[in-house]
Amino acid sequence: MTSTTHRPLLARPMLGLGAGIILLGLCALMVLGVGPQTARVAPATAFAPIGRLDQATFDAVQHGRNAFFTAVAKVLNFLGGGTFSIPFRIVAILALLFLRRFRHAIAFALTWLIAELSLTWLKAAVDRGRPPDPLVAVRGASFPSGHAVAGAAVGISLVIAFFPAGQRRRIWEWAAAGFAFLMGLSRVYLDAHWLSDAVAGVLLGAGVAITVAALVALTDRRIIGHTPHDEILTEGGAEPAPDLR
Repeated sequence: MTSTTHRPLLARPMLGLGAGIILLGLCALMVLGVGPQTARVAPATAFAPIGRLDQATFDAVQHGRNAFFTAVAKVLNFLGGGTFSIPFRIVAILALLFLRRFRHAIAFALTWLIAELSLTWLKAAVDRGRPPDPLVAVRGASFPSGHAVAGAAVGISLVIAFFPAGQRRRIWEWAAAGFAFLMGLSRVYLDAHWLSDAVAGVLLGAGVAITVAALVALTDRRIIGHTPHDEILTEGGAEPAPDLR
């Protein structure tokens, strides 16, 4: 008889929920710190030190560019844009459905939906102007960075969806965090966003991805009451054959 091991969406969903809420709380503080821009011109902010840091970072970037970093930043600009990221996310959801990882697909799709809705609402509510003379085409308000939101949300939710909890996933989690960090920096480098736009975007994307995964995991454990097919692996690491009875 083949023995099995429980492989949850998150190994410790309550810890994940706490981490997600903390990240979203930090994003909320950034929103309050930047504040609605109706009575001020970017990079000025409600909490003045944020705006001063944004301006100082913008000034420093103007003297630190080179061809290699510009090329890398423009590649990240393409990867984080809708032309690439929307089809990529659709393919990821279809792959999860094909693999019968239905709960993982739901968590991934909900992360996408909630992150995009939050992003759209915040851009309209804050309505912040962008830095002058960006190196790439931009549209809409500056805060928060949509590329940073997408980079964090997609990277982290992909790792959670496709890698079981454990040491291997931990390595990829760090890789996803690094990718989100680079995506945010690239937006500042390209003069597409202020630094606080990128920071808030990473916090929002990461917070939504982890919170949604934790809530889906908790919902399964408390309501469904059994181990779903996509959470069962054999001792050798392969998924068992589906029960056709």
